[in-house]
Amino acid sequence: MEPPALDTDPRVVGERVRLLRQARGVSLSELAKRAKIGKATLSGVETGTRNPTLETLWAITAQLGVPIGAILDSPPSPQVVRGTAVEAALLEVFEEVGVTYELYRLRLPPGITQTSPAHLEGTSEHITVFSGTLIAGPVDAPLTAGPGHHISWVSDVPHGYRAIGPEEVRASLLMRYPAAA
Repeated sequence: MEPPALDTDPRVVGERVRLLRQARGVSLSELAKRAKIGKATLSGVETGTRNPTLETLWAITAQLGVPIGAILDSPPSPQVVRGTAVEAALLEVFEEVGVTYELYRLRLPPGITQTSPAHLEGTSEHITVFSGTLIAGPVDAPLTAGPGHHISWVSDVPHGYRAIGPEEVRASLLMRYPAAA
């Protein structure tokens, strides 16, 4: 059995998604359509009956114009979210005028590819690899990094992550989100 995608209470996440959606005057059907997820999936997220994947949360928050940290709890321990391949522990959120940064600790097992939807326009990702070899970046122009190397890209396009070779990738990810217009 796979571990749950969220270490936080899905009801809290769902309530935050619902409040953000309503504050923007967007219907459940419209947000589901924009995020390219099923209406039943979004409804389950909002009611806390579904434990969504990292990919689903990124699709939703991109369409709401907020960083993923806006819907997660902020307890003293890192919040872990899981996708198809990526396990991301949210370590810190930094706010500055016009920009939000989220710092994650990443783990990726070898051989599994994760494709993530486009984030909010102008969002960028900056990954430093500590162990293993990573291929990540825009689906049509992926980048490769090994231990001690850094890669970055504008992630407002579909992008992916894959650990290659026999070793798990351990890395840090700094997400930079511009302020919503």
